[in-house]
Amino acid sequence: MSEDCKKNNCIKNNDRVLIVFDNRRKWIRKVEENKKFHCNKGFFEFNDIIGKPYGLSIVTNKGIRLFIYKPLLTDYLHHFEFKSQIIYPKDLGYIILNSGIKPGTRIIEAGTGSGALTSVLATYVQPTGHVFTYEVREQAHNIAKKNIERLGLGLSEYITFKLADAKKGFEERNVDCVFLDLADPWEIIPFAKESLKPSGTITLFIPTANQLEKTYISLKENNFTDIKAIELIEREMQLKENAIRPKTWQYVAHTGYLMFARKTAVFDE
Repeated sequence: MSEDCKKNNCIKNNDRVLIVFDNRRKWIRKVEENKKFHCNKGFFEFNDIIGKPYGLSIVTNKGIRLFIYKPLLTDYLHHFEFKSQIIYPKDLGYIILNSGIKPGTRIIEAGTGSGALTSVLATYVQPTGHVFTYEVREQAHNIAKKNIERLGLGLSEYITFKLADAKKGFEERNVDCVFLDLADPWEIIPFAKESLKPSGTITLFIPTANQLEKTYISLKENNFTDIKAIELIEREMQLKENAIRPKTWQYVAHTGYLMFARKTAVFDE
């Protein structure tokens, strides 16, 4: 492959590519020399895209045009294996901004689940930060590791996976952020307080209003301040000439509440 192609971000053998027909029909596949991509729209030879720039279109043997892109992290997340409730992309971005996540941030995550949030956190804390993620269920722990390794993005270097019960506390100290996605987060808040540095952030994903109230009380009792809770609702728009309107049949309503708070330093009177 030419140096010019490498500099211009061309498709290479063993790259993972996003193949798009429309908004609902997308595939992530590994480019393999001398092999074909097959779907219900036909097939094409991977050799026909190797060395070509991302963003190209290719016509299958059935005459159907497909588009080839470099996958975004959100594309990968849609292809994760899930065995538990997921945190949706609409919530993930808000979590990153309001938790102060940036390169160098050290984070404890309790409730690894599928590893979706774990992968997003690792993406933002690299190259000098780290994510310590706790999961008590062995099946979920293994699935998350597999999901993140399958991304092929090298994120595991910035993650320590722990098969452990967060209700027994955390080993890490002086971290910048703690994220809790558990059934009884109020039981873990005292441990989060021990691990956080002063002014550090705690972020929680809370499914129900009853849990929201109990969590708020626990945060107050543990001297957390600047507490807020929000709910995000996403509604996609139908894009059609002379018929722009919300897609009433396709929207993401209640997925959970997000809570944010800051650890306050305790001073002697």
